[in-house]
Amino acid sequence: MNTPNVIDINHLSFQYDGRFVLEDISFSIPKGSFLGLVGPNGSGKSTLIKCILGLQKPHIGTIHLFGKEQRKFKEKSKIGYVSQKANSFNSGFPATVFEVVSTGLTSKIGLFRFMNAAHKQKVKEAIEAVGMGKFINRNIGELSGGQQQRIFIARALVSDPELLILDEPTVGVDAQNVYNFYVLLEKLNKEHGITLLLVTHDIGTISEKVTHVACLNKFLHFHGESKEFEQFCEHDVSTFYGHDVHMLTHNHDHGGQHV
Repeated sequence: MNTPNVIDINHLSFQYDGRFVLEDISFSIPKGSFLGLVGPNGSGKSTLIKCILGLQKPHIGTIHLFGKEQRKFKEKSKIGYVSQKANSFNSGFPATVFEVVSTGLTSKIGLFRFMNAAHKQKVKEAIEAVGMGKFINRNIGELSGGQQQRIFIARALVSDPELLILDEPTVGVDAQNVYNFYVLLEKLNKEHGITLLLVTHDIGTISEKVTHVACLNKFLHFHGESKEFEQFCEHDVSTFYGHDVHMLTHNHDHGGQHV
């Protein structure tokens, strides 16, 4: 029996106030893949994520999660979500790294139940998985933007998701930490087998790390393996985006970037 795709989207369209922002979108995300979803501002990327998460209902089309119709899908813990934390997180919030990550278990253990030893171990393992073990008792507000994002990934990982969705999670994070962040995601995908869906503007870097790319601008202009996407020239991608795009790749082994 074939393993079902993690996500199947078929002829999806969505409109705001009578205007389509997504039109006839169809693609699948196989188990174990790392998809980079790219497109300009206002292209419908965040709307598509909201549809996948069930926060918005498509006007046309269907979404299947792990082989089940979305409205029948009840295993919410299979999906982890990391949003654009950097623009909205209150850095003065009085909570330690351990406490923040432990909130990711609420859906499993209940809001007012205490964690047992096994739960506490899961929290520690999630923090270790993102390389932040030595900060476990540090106040979350004392960490840099890049470190905070690692903690929010740990919070998403603690419930053992099979799919991790990240909606432009590197907003406000400096370039070096962005690169390290992508290295972490690549590790989670390859070593832990987690399927990843990353929404990003950073075309050059994601083409080096992801297995597949989807280029969205109301319509789905491209969906395929990253090596196919790399064959497109800047002119082709600029046509998708509707404005000039410069495809930089990050070459940290040689201390800089190159076109």
